[in-house]
Amino acid sequence: MTLFYQTSTWSSQPQPTEKTLETWKHAADKSNWRITQLPNGFFQTEIKHPDKEESWQDVTRRETIDGAETAINGSVDHYQRKLDYISGPKVVKTFK
Repeated sequence: MTLFYQTSTWSSQPQPTEKTLETWKHAADKSNWRITQLPNGFFQTEIKHPDKEESWQDVTRRETIDGAETAINGSVDHYQRKLDYISGPKVVKTFK
């Protein structure tokens, strides 16, 4: 059996800034999202601006409300995974 080892080591990966972490936490909270219907019948997903009380930023447009909610759920999951990975690698399988 041949095992390959990386010859150089990576002491640390670049860490996200505090502002980036705040943005990720904000985006990972589904209560900061909403869906609006546009005049053309499409549905737009929007996220609340973290620093401005009544300001919303459009993110995506979908043909159905289910598609819009699926897009929001995907974004929430994406940012939650990013936050989970900050704590470092996780053991996903061990062998005996």
